[in-house]
Amino acid sequence: MTQRQPIEHYGQFNGVELCWFEWGEREVGCQTLFLAHATGFHARCWDQVLNQIEGHAIAVDLRGHGRSASQGPYDWTTFAEDLAAFAEEIVGPESLAIGHSMGGHAITEVALNRPGFFDQLLLLDPVILSPTIYDEGKHEHSKFLNESGEHPVSRRRNYFESVDQMIENFQSKGSYGVWLPEVLRDYCQWGSVPAEDGLGVSLACHPQTEAAIYMGSAQSRLLERLNELTLPITVVRAKQRIGERETLDFSASPTWPELADRLPQGTDRYHPELTHFIPMQAPDLVAQLIRDLRR
Repeated sequence: MTQRQPIEHYGQFNGVELCWFEWGEREVGCQTLFLAHATGFHARCWDQVLNQIEGHAIAVDLRGHGRSASQGPYDWTTFAEDLAAFAEEIVGPESLAIGHSMGGHAITEVALNRPGFFDQLLLLDPVILSPTIYDEGKHEHSKFLNESGEHPVSRRRNYFESVDQMIENFQSKGSYGVWLPEVLRDYCQWGSVPAEDGLGVSLACHPQTEAAIYMGSAQSRLLERLNELTLPITVVRAKQRIGERETLDFSASPTWPELADRLPQGTDRYHPELTHFIPMQAPDLVAQLIRDLRR
């Protein structure tokens, strides 16, 4: 597979410095792809998808991720505001917006607050939860906090001697076991920064930042406004969780199964053979979906 090499950019949006990557050049009459990543990930996690697609694409590192500034707040509405400011200045209208997990939620919120800006959305297992979870008023991750109120993710390993050691650490571990090796290398190479000792590397998205984002996932509720989303939206869902969440397992889908049915132009695509990490497990499927949707 030919490796497409993007151009790296930096700029100020909504009061924070963001890094983004650009593949190809803008073409008249051809949609730009605008991609938003999941919690803890970054723009270059899309490499193996975009290697299979021609044309213009832009993927951004959200605040606290990748090469963007580690500057709070890390609440979900702020991520959407960052993306809205970025899209208006850099992406422009008439684009196909693609979001995975938290990125799917953020893209949806931008579409709600900027009607007519995007042509269509492709939401890959977006964190748009069922009404029951929102109505409970207590975050579903709360049961996993320890006596000090610490989320397990906040205590994950955050120092590695090298990118190769980071890859070795994650390889075949938990949800990472289904990732393609190329995607795992992209994640580690572009999702790490020099460690404070100047010798090793640390996660670009600090574990405490990642944990804080997870704990905020039930705060921003979009369900009451779904009827306002009149553009075509394709929702891709991974295997559905059965019963209550008893372990901190990220492999099952967080998406409300009825989401697409509640959208005026929603299309549901259910893939029970896949985990929540759809772009990491099946980039070829995502690339084909994009080719099918793109004008």
